[in-house]
Amino acid sequence: MRVLGVDPGLGTVGWAVLETEGREGYRVWGYGAIETPRGKPLADRVLFLARALRVIVERERPVLAAIEDLFISKSSRTAASVGHGRGAILLTLADLGLPIHEYNPRQVKMALTGYGAADKSQMQSMVQRLLRLKEIPKPDDAADALAIALCHLNSASFAAAVPA
Repeated sequence: MRVLGVDPGLGTVGWAVLETEGREGYRVWGYGAIETPRGKPLADRVLFLARALRVIVERERPVLAAIEDLFISKSSRTAASVGHGRGAILLTLADLGLPIHEYNPRQVKMALTGYGAADKSQMQSMVQRLLRLKEIPKPDDAADALAIALCHLNSASFAAAVPA
């Protein structure tokens, strides 16, 4: 199953496409970050993000998307900014017909490290190990998107293994 993982935002959006390979392996199809043009009006940035994401989905052909749920931010400005980006992402993915699965940051951390309060360096090390990458993926937003995709793949394989 090929999954698009998305770490939402407005300025920088991490994305990653993974697929399960064999019993316990993963294939990385691609990952990176979409940088929206700073200093431009909000509508232009949201449109840029939606178009860039559409290109990635059409090129990489995932069958579903996993996206990080909004967290409660201490800064209302940051929360609003992430919310604008997240809305554009959800609309684009829905418009492309992709099923969308949402995970909160604690769920992603638990799925990868077994510890819901894991820090960024612990998460990045686990992503590197699980995907057998030579280096920790950069930028951080892309590493987060890889973690979100891994969370979904692990959750989906667990759900498939447990009888209903």
